[in-house]
Amino acid sequence: MSPLTALRLDHGPLPPGADAVLIRGAHLLDPRAGLDGLRDLLVRDGVVAEIAEPDAIEAPPGAEEVDARGLHLFPAFFDPHVHLRTPGREDEEDVESGTRAAAAGGYCAILAMPNTDPVVDTAPVLGALRDEARRSARVPTGFLAAITRGQDGDELTDMAELADAGAVAFSDDGVPVRSAGRLRQALRYQRLAGRVLALHEEDASLSADGAMHEGAVSALLGIAGIPSVSESTMVARDAALAGYEEGRIHVQHLSAWESVAAVEEARRAGVSVTAEVTPHHLLLTDEHVRELDTSMKMNPPLRADADRQALIEGLRSGAIDCVATDHAPHAREEKEQPFELAPMGVIGLETAFSALYTDLVLPGVVQLGLLVERMSGGAAPFGLPTPSLAPGAQANLCLVGLESEWEVGAAGFESRSANSPWAGRRLTGRVRMTMAGGAVAYRERTFAVAGV
Repeated sequence: MSPLTALRLDHGPLPPGADAVLIRGAHLLDPRAGLDGLRDLLVRDGVVAEIAEPDAIEAPPGAEEVDARGLHLFPAFFDPHVHLRTPGREDEEDVESGTRAAAAGGYCAILAMPNTDPVVDTAPVLGALRDEARRSARVPTGFLAAITRGQDGDELTDMAELADAGAVAFSDDGVPVRSAGRLRQALRYQRLAGRVLALHEEDASLSADGAMHEGAVSALLGIAGIPSVSESTMVARDAALAGYEEGRIHVQHLSAWESVAAVEEARRAGVSVTAEVTPHHLLLTDEHVRELDTSMKMNPPLRADADRQALIEGLRSGAIDCVATDHAPHAREEKEQPFELAPMGVIGLETAFSALYTDLVLPGVVQLGLLVERMSGGAAPFGLPTPSLAPGAQANLCLVGLESEWEVGAAGFESRSANSPWAGRRLTGRVRMTMAGGAVAYRERTFAVAGV
């Protein structure tokens, strides 16, 4: 069995910089490490070396010094669900542009899905992707391999070989594993591979040709709907199978209250199941589809406000472990088609924190510390280290101006695509700097770092 400790993410050559970075006067917030207050933080040789009261650390010779007064310093975010469109659709995104967008959003690491062209279902394809990441990834990047060959739901991939080749987990994301028998078989092979199964939960016989949530708005618009039970019944099925086979599953992009209930019930029954939720499902509903804006079209679809409220409560309670963007770039001409014809999916790496901070934290719906925990919590379900500000931890951190306001898309996107549901919206909270893998991966253009 491949030990989880053998999991590794890949990134490009570290950018040149000082051996030490001293961040002065930031408000450190890391609930897991018990940090909440004004401190200086010293990074040396890529590791958090020291934390002290403001101005109490003497800068080492040659260190870079960051004046972070008025800013917050968090453990950087970890996104377990990103589409890099490589190989096959590099016009929409590639490893370099996607990881650049991640760094700009405060992410120190991401996991990329395998529904590419060709599908990541063999060791050579996976190996080529890892090589590309070692050349060009701005932040550490892991790759999931497919559960079934070609993601067609029939023949299982060689999961043990793919795990040995570096697959972080397995998923047929974009489509469900339709056959219960095939998923049961995959859960058995999971023991050999030592990797979690990340599942796109959808009963295609129920969702059929739907383009949005099935409800009052879809009826008003005359658009075929996708019922919430198309998701929740599959969550319940797969959790039952995981419990029976003593396997581990991670449920992707929850969207419905029934799905949250199914996860909670499975956990009470002792099933090893984790779950994620996206910013758009936490903040938007099917009411936002009334104007037929294709930037509001995604799978699973935006659902009713009762579903949104249940997702928020699941985030609070811990039924939902983490926030994932499901960053899904699409070419402009594809999204400019009529609503029913346009592809599903939106980008989200650069806006996730700001959107959630603006619409959940500022109104008092959730606490800032909880949001930081959930946005950095995407590593744990996959057996990877959770970002931390604790001394001795690798320097994975982001510096944020909580009072900074900005207009999404006004200065363009780091991503190659622009299909954002927040485009044109003014948000509060802006990432000023990100350290990933022990090195500075992103600095806002107007944010200076001075030598000491």
